[in-house]
Amino acid sequence: MKFFVDSADVDAIREIAGNGLIDGVTTNPSFVACSGRPIKELIAEICSVVDGPVSAEVAATSTEEMVREGRILGSVAPNVAVKVPLTWEGLKACNVLTTEGFMVNVTLCFSANQALMAAKAGATFVSPFVGRLDDLNIDGLDLIAEIRAIFDNYDALETEILCASVRTPNHVKQVALIGADIVTLPPEVLPTLVSHPLTDKGLAAFLADWEKGGQTIEE
Repeated sequence: MKFFVDSADVDAIREIAGNGLIDGVTTNPSFVACSGRPIKELIAEICSVVDGPVSAEVAATSTEEMVREGRILGSVAPNVAVKVPLTWEGLKACNVLTTEGFMVNVTLCFSANQALMAAKAGATFVSPFVGRLDDLNIDGLDLIAEIRAIFDNYDALETEILCASVRTPNHVKQVALIGADIVTLPPEVLPTLVSHPLTDKGLAAFLADWEKGGQTIEE
């Protein structure tokens, strides 16, 4: 499974990218607005830090304007994935942009039918929101399982499942078991995937024994 960072904080992205464990970045209008920077400048810098896809979202709602903004964002760098909402107008924009050779991430997916329509429109990625469904007492993991089952039924559907609104290590484990292609995580969540009290306890014991034994590692 691929790991994306869900952020527009360039410093945080750069730090995580340095460990070689991330495959891309997702941003949204809220992140960009909080940065206080022009979107093209911000996305260009993120794209220079990360080789994989960097999602940059349009702000328009009509097909024509989404296509216009998508072309602008897509021209910033070759690894930009134009992000459009999962609306009827958004799907039409997705089809146009995909035909023109741009990667497209169709976002705000909350049903399997929506995901199927995004795939039919040629989306590179579809982004179902796990945590936001959980907030409504609807199991977001069920949605991932439904989308995976549908996509696996049809070889012609090449759209990747990009799980968004992922908030806990358990979410990551469960969507990986289901077979999601990608998970996008806030920078602060990613390190928690390697944390375990027994790892810390075991390491402390090993180091204590090493110190008692007077060992060294030298050339």
